[in-house]
Amino acid sequence: MRPTRYTDQEIRANLKEISNWQLLDNSISKDFTFKNFSAAFAFLTQIAMAAEKLNHHPEIKNVYNKVSIQLNTHDVGGLTELDFKLAKQIDKLLANGF
Repeated sequence: MRPTRYTDQEIRANLKEISNWQLLDNSISKDFTFKNFSAAFAFLTQIAMAAEKLNHHPEIKNVYNKVSIQLNTHDVGGLTELDFKLAKQIDKLLANGF
């Protein structure tokens, strides 16, 4: 089943439920800094497993200890429930000691 694109009102409401994600055009994004490349890569591995479970895959950029993640649902051209679910899971990874 194809996800439904969120309205501006739904996006604003969901942004309140995630920590420090930025709304850019039709995406949400967040940057992370870790102590080294290994920690950044371990974080990316955890994100990959969460993304596979949702069958929703982020755009990721990694340079040494820095990770940038951008989420949107390409097939609807905007943000959906999947983007915010994955953002919440990523935030939870950080809250649990990453």
